[in-house]
Amino acid sequence: MTDAALYRLLGRDGDAELFVPPPPTDGPGGPTHRGGPAPPLLGRAPDRHEPRPDTRLARVTIELLGPVPISQVRVRTHIERPGRKIELLGAELDALMPDGQWRRCATGSAWRLACQDTSDVVWDAAKPQQLLDDASPSALAELFPSAWLEYGFVGTIDWRISRRSHTPGEPTLAWTDLRCAVVEGEEPSPLERLLAVSDTANGVGARLDPTQFTFLNTELTVHLHQAPTGRWVGIEAETSVGADGIANSSGILHAESGPVGRVNQSVLVERITS
Repeated sequence: MTDAALYRLLGRDGDAELFVPPPPTDGPGGPTHRGGPAPPLLGRAPDRHEPRPDTRLARVTIELLGPVPISQVRVRTHIERPGRKIELLGAELDALMPDGQWRRCATGSAWRLACQDTSDVVWDAAKPQQLLDDASPSALAELFPSAWLEYGFVGTIDWRISRRSHTPGEPTLAWTDLRCAVVEGEEPSPLERLLAVSDTANGVGARLDPTQFTFLNTELTVHLHQAPTGRWVGIEAETSVGADGIANSSGILHAESGPVGRVNQSVLVERITS
């Protein structure tokens, strides 16, 4: 991991944590994020909020209400539905706007479930996938425009493209390693790493030319039947595009040890006209 981070923790303001991003996270589209750093922050918050032993987050949903400015942000967390075995947590991410007002940019919800030993009945619906030793530069260049890799959030990830397909039913498989911290001075947890890269599933699974179309996801939902482990996260994704500009990106999430969950995103598809 490099010394870089997506955010630096400034401190607390009442029940909120305050963060500021470093300038290098800016991108060619202007001083905003679409998603990127928001999911790991909104996953980090409930995961650390009043943690209890023998529980973990089983589902995390992030609603992206709009672009997140490259500015100070605050994150609040609360328990919406307390419970000993089943607990629902919520989080909100607000950004400080140039006029000094705070704007809600994203929200998150997470189900925290009690754990028990079921190691004798483990079953994975998906096949495990192998992490390659090296990357395919040509496959990576086909997946993302060079500007995406040089600027902004996508460029903070190491990529290894194991499989690139244009055949329906054959998803692209990309292995990802977040090179930087989510919060400066903190080692990212496996959950934070997974949530950070899961937001790229609509790009990994895209079957559209990114120079001809935009495909922005409005949300991100991750279900985890296994606890994430390690640095590398495999994203085995494919996007289905409807006839009216609406798409769905769906994928399987892998650790090196095997499948750990699934990701789904609703996607707005638009033609680039200029």
